[in-house]
Amino acid sequence: MTSAAPAPDALAHAEALIRSIPDHPEPGIVFRDITPLLADAEALRATTAALVAPFAGRFDVVAGVEARGFILAGAAAITAGTGFVPIRKAGKLPQPAASVDYALEYGTATIEMHDDLPAGSRILLIDDVLATGGTLAAGRRIIEELGHRVAGVSVLFEIADLGGRDVIGDVHTVFRSS
Repeated sequence: MTSAAPAPDALAHAEALIRSIPDHPEPGIVFRDITPLLADAEALRATTAALVAPFAGRFDVVAGVEARGFILAGAAAITAGTGFVPIRKAGKLPQPAASVDYALEYGTATIEMHDDLPAGSRILLIDDVLATGGTLAAGRRIIEELGHRVAGVSVLFEIADLGGRDVIGDVHTVFRSS
């Protein structure tokens, strides 16, 4: 059961809680700190509802990308009444079924995923920030390699100037900056 879309004032409150931290984790990177949003029950509830609302009835399970995507995807799964699947960094899962290498803004990484789902499951892929699109593209690729369908991609915050939408294509964003 997916909850209704959140009130605009609740989302405005949630957006105001996101902090920009310059030069973290490296010089030139502006880190979006969502910790204050996560600590505020109303803001977390509103953003979780906003992440899943456009996809109501179109997915069987929610997948989240490590690390902050886990938090949002877990809450989204509860909101939607579905299960949650973690997409982890390499070496964190005991029996990964697939792995994908990808590029980040400031390096490279590998993600892995178990495959404990019925064949052809419809998966809503959630992450915290869409920047260059590398992480979400890898998440989509690993889901499809395992024979499942990406029912949608949803992110809390998009940094539009970094071009991730060009890589991902259709993506729902709750908040967007240039």
